Amino acid sequence: MKIVIIDSNAIVHRSFHALPALTAPDGSIVNAAYGFSSMLIRMIRELEPDYIVAAFDMAAPTFRHLAYERYKAQRVKAPDELYAQIPKVKEVLAAFHIPVLEQSGYEADDIIGTIAKKITALHKDAEVIIVTGDMDTLQLVTDRVRVYTMKKGINETALYDEAAVKERYGLAPAELTDYKGLRGDPSDNIPGVKGIGEKTASELLQKYHSIEAIYRALKKGELEASESIKKKLAAEEEEAMFSKELATINCAVPIDFSLEKISWAGIRGHLPEIEAVFQKFGFRSLWDRMQALVGNAPDVSENIVLGAPSEILTHAIVSKKTLFEFFTAAAKN
Repeated sequence: MKIVIIDSNAIVHRSFHALPALTAPDGSIVNAAYGFSSMLIRMIRELEPDYIVAAFDMAAPTFRHLAYERYKAQRVKAPDELYAQIPKVKEVLAAFHIPVLEQSGYEADDIIGTIAKKITALHKDAEVIIVTGDMDTLQLVTDRVRVYTMKKGINETALYDEAAVKERYGLAPAELTDYKGLRGDPSDNIPGVKGIGEKTASELLQKYHSIEAIYRALKKGELEASESIKKKLAAEEEEAMFSKELATINCAVPIDFSLEKISWAGIRGHLPEIEAVFQKFGFRSLWDRMQALVGNAPDVSENIVLGAPSEILTHAIVSKKTLFEFFTAAAKN
């Protein structure tokens, strides 16, 4: 059986920044909701899941913010036009009869990790696929957990298994939190060890496989590294351990979850609801794709960011230069 877990906030953010400012018939901005819906249709067609659930962040601070007040502090707040689309995305999910999970004090990644761990522990025939717009969940990849992610904008995807993670980073999925512990992560304001960059962090982990093993070797005088690196590591052991902790997805979130609650029967029984919400937001080309998906209409091209050019031209609030760049980039894909 195949279980899909959607990293909703990540896809919303990716869609919002990848697409021009599309508008619904009521004048509200819907580009993120459009991109999310487009990815949802594509995922259903390509992955054919038996179970689906969508995880969301909540506005309240998480345990990471409480442990480290600078966590993500440098991130520029997303525009209100993005946050205003979260309820619209949830309307789309409700029309598809896909349940939503969120938990105060935790990020969507933590919910995703908890569900993936529970499912694979309880159901030996389960295959979990995480649908996301960023790479943080790659640490969760196992022989039965894969990550389906967008590579460019929203119209190019990649499916990561253990071999693909190893090929890209030179590390096993479980070693990626150690990598962030050493190198840090500027996007999340995770400090890491000052002076330890990508190459050094990767080389150390390829040899020792964990921060803990690196520091054991350092304290025994057995670490194979330059004196400069040894000094940097020795000076910031606490920061390295804490950075790894910040980067590690919590797979023990106290959530009310069971596989039965996320069983998905497909789209045929929900077409009237899906049509209604797509009409409300002006997603004409997406409704055509839905029809094609169930065999009620000819297939529709996905070349223009998974949508029809007429819809983009009707709703986009962009300059001529932006439109030219947008269509040129789309044509190349």
